[in-house]
Amino acid sequence: MIGAACLLTVFGLLSIYSSSSRGNDFLNFKKQIVFFVIGFILMLVFSYIDWREIRDNPYLILIFYFICVLALAGLIILGHKIRGISGWYKIGFITIDPIEYMKISLMLLLAKYFSNRHIEMYRLKHILLSGIYVAIPVVLIILQPNIGSAFTLVALWLGILIISKIKFRHLVALTLCALIILTVGWFFILRPYQKQRIISFVIPQFEPLGAGWNQNQSKIAIGSGGVFGLGFNNGSQNRYGFLPEPHTDFIFSAISEEYGFIGICVLFLLYLIILWRMFKIALSFHSNFPRMFVSGIIIVLFTQFFINIGMNLGLLPVIGISLPFVSYGGSGLISFFVSLGIIQSIKVQ
Repeated sequence: MIGAACLLTVFGLLSIYSSSSRGNDFLNFKKQIVFFVIGFILMLVFSYIDWREIRDNPYLILIFYFICVLALAGLIILGHKIRGISGWYKIGFITIDPIEYMKISLMLLLAKYFSNRHIEMYRLKHILLSGIYVAIPVVLIILQPNIGSAFTLVALWLGILIISKIKFRHLVALTLCALIILTVGWFFILRPYQKQRIISFVIPQFEPLGAGWNQNQSKIAIGSGGVFGLGFNNGSQNRYGFLPEPHTDFIFSAISEEYGFIGICVLFLLYLIILWRMFKIALSFHSNFPRMFVSGIIIVLFTQFFINIGMNLGLLPVIGISLPFVSYGGSGLISFFVSLGIIQSIKVQ
């Protein structure tokens, strides 16, 4: 599992190097190497921490959760804007994204909450209370606005609910509530540019040089890679600046163009190894907390993987989701390696 995660990070580093060479600015590449080293060291540290100390200390989990909530709230005033989203704190040349650490916080909180109340899941109050824990950060994230990350947290909550064996009628009620919220969100929450992205997804001919430009260039890059790809640092869409955000949202397209279908098969295989190992570890436990925590990581990892690739292929609207372990971003990379460290602690101890 660790080997596959490291290889995915190397995949991302190679692609970030290629996108950096276009402007001969390798700052992002160098920073990502530093983030990789920090993440790997923290993974080793957390693998030696007894996870039961975290499980048996609910106040520690709550403190971590409220720190993350305060950090998200602070972004409204102090956040550094990137592409119209106030989702980062800027300290020197480093930006910190508290959303990534909120994901770990919610994994721990939901695992603790539902492991203590697993036999009482027939009570609606547990669903509502856990939903409040999720709704607070989701609202703060939507205010940035960052729809993709908000959707990831909602997917995490729903996934844990299903694993906890929620009643079918409760699931139907949640689905109806979601439809109402989506309807209200379309008219009162989504910004015009976000609506344009969704419309361009449903109607590809809508603004091909505007809202639909990103996905059109992404599909061109994927198709031009062919079977074997154009080779390292030889992607024309990436090198000549046609592919938008080739180091973050559309890094999958950049990799497809340079390494082709064969390279993408290797990428998929690495993700499959990680998910299979996590799934196997989750099934090996009889206690609820470790099983739900590991399941939470599986849900977040798969959700981001599925949405990011769907965005690049034009199968899903562009909502700003990074590709785990591959896309540029220190907070995301470090948080995933910390999660792997906790999994190692759970597995070993």
